[in-house]
Amino acid sequence: MDPLVLEKASVLCYRLYDVADEIDLGVAESVLARDARRLRFGRSGAEFLLLPNPPLLVGLGRRSLALPGGGLEVEARARLFDFGAVSIVLTVPVTAGTDLDALIPLADRLYDGPEVDALALELVERLRQEVAPAMTNPHFWEQDEHYSVVFVEGIQGRPSGEEVLRRADLARLLLGETTVPELSAAERQDVTQRHLSYGNDDLVVIDWNASFVYEPSGSKDIPDILEIANAQLLELRYYDEALDNSLGRVNERLKLERQRLGSIFRSPYPALSRQVLVALLEMSELVERVENALKIIGDFYLARVYEAAVEQLRIPAWKQTVTRKQEILGDVYGWLKGEVDTARSLTLEVMIVLLIVVELLVAVGSVIKH
Repeated sequence: MDPLVLEKASVLCYRLYDVADEIDLGVAESVLARDARRLRFGRSGAEFLLLPNPPLLVGLGRRSLALPGGGLEVEARARLFDFGAVSIVLTVPVTAGTDLDALIPLADRLYDGPEVDALALELVERLRQEVAPAMTNPHFWEQDEHYSVVFVEGIQGRPSGEEVLRRADLARLLLGETTVPELSAAERQDVTQRHLSYGNDDLVVIDWNASFVYEPSGSKDIPDILEIANAQLLELRYYDEALDNSLGRVNERLKLERQRLGSIFRSPYPALSRQVLVALLEMSELVERVENALKIIGDFYLARVYEAAVEQLRIPAWKQTVTRKQEILGDVYGWLKGEVDTARSLTLEVMIVLLIVVELLVAVGSVIKH
């Protein structure tokens, strides 16, 4: 079978970081010296994808990416999300005339390569300093999210999307598999099962670690949607860990309070219950902002791409985990509030009894006096 020769293609390498609880995109846009613009989808039907607060795209210029086979000039950009995430994207050009299947070793190096990690980390650190005035509760989570998109705009002979799916070894390309000459039919099917086409000459194949996008029009709408989905995944992972930490702190505090000798009339938990309530409200607000980053109000091609990405990235499972831990934290708050209310009720009852006793003593004293 004749090889598929690339005329115009690139590999988009994404590294996403959580850097704050919130980023004021208006302030960030004003403090950045370079050009910045909000995300807008351009394809037909994109009006049914709603971005309540479109992320901010920032150009970072051309950079040198040092790879074992030699350095490459790459285009760097960043995208800032209002829920505190920053995405660094390196666009690695592919030499015209490259066989699509011959791209696998480069893809493997770029997917999780330390060179990409180092350059992206350097860029995000500089950007954090620039947009510091726009960040609420700035921090830097030690974990990040990796994703890559093989973006193809032109192939010799103008094959259809179906031909590309049939002729190219997309499963090995998306996995970056260089050690196994040929994958099993079951593995190939598993990797490429989430593929979509709008017209005859385009194709998108979505996997958990990378996607293949064949888009002769050059539209970046699909990579942008995949980037948003990965930003949502990053935040859900961050909130999952934050909830674990909150539950762990509550547990440690409860152990300390149990070891102390306290009064039966005074609950040791009022301050803790307030802390739990504040954490619960803040987490609920943040999760809501992430979930509303992109709203779908129609069933069309871009919506199906987004839904396929959400499913493949296992976002519903992460959301379910976060929701369950929020419910546990809510139950803890309910129990703490119950303890506080019980102590207050007991104190009130004792005060009432004491008042009754005082009144009785006063009455008896009056009788004895007379």
